[in-house]
Amino acid sequence: MPRFAANLSMLFTEVPLADRIDHAARAGFDAVEVQFPYELPAATLRARLDANSIPMVLHNLPAGDWAGGDRGIACDQARQEEFRDGIARAIEYAQTLGVRQINCLTGKPGAGVPDAITRATLVDNLRHAAERLAQANLRLLLEPVNSRDVPGFWLDSVDKALSVVDEVSAPNLLLQFDIYHAQRSGGEIAGTLERQFDRIGHIQFADTPGRNEPGTGELNFGFLFDRIDQLGYQGWVGAEYNPTTTTEAGLSWLATYGDKA
Repeated sequence: MPRFAANLSMLFTEVPLADRIDHAARAGFDAVEVQFPYELPAATLRARLDANSIPMVLHNLPAGDWAGGDRGIACDQARQEEFRDGIARAIEYAQTLGVRQINCLTGKPGAGVPDAITRATLVDNLRHAAERLAQANLRLLLEPVNSRDVPGFWLDSVDKALSVVDEVSAPNLLLQFDIYHAQRSGGEIAGTLERQFDRIGHIQFADTPGRNEPGTGELNFGFLFDRIDQLGYQGWVGAEYNPTTTTEAGLSWLATYGDKA
């Protein structure tokens, strides 16, 4: 089975961020990821990772005011300077934490901005980010997010994301494939994994509907995890879901699939 990473922004949220690393290690995860590590000094998180002998494998670029409703700023022409300023901070955290790839959320376009300008802004920002990350030997990931859950999110399908990846044409830019978002925006999970396997840099998952742990919805995770293995995927698979109760109470899926890793 794949190697699983606990997403600390959504799992073990009963405790502060640094303590979630301890909980993930004790629960049997072999790695962790986080959406935004910036609330704590990178050195603080690195010390806790080292104490648990567990790697952090992913975090996001700064994405604006998350609490205020931002879900990324990469496609917003009016916030291009803010987006680019955040790249240096993300690289600094990645280098301290040992993270080798950073994800980009595109967010929503500015009100009334033509679609062509939104796309051109995103492509320009991604080229800039990819170049700076390449200089630091880092990969840049691009994640589509379904617009049912996040109305107005511009990059709302796998096909649209891949068309942007093609246009940017940077060797270190790959797709972040979130099974939950892909199912909500078009389905055909196994087929998409097979067709686009060489362009996928990271995989995440949650069941649907509900964005909860495996076994709570319609997806056959035994089949999907087996297929990921059969394709020869060597990366991490991030558990990015909302636990229905506590994280620990909903980890039967890890006992089922993680023991086979």
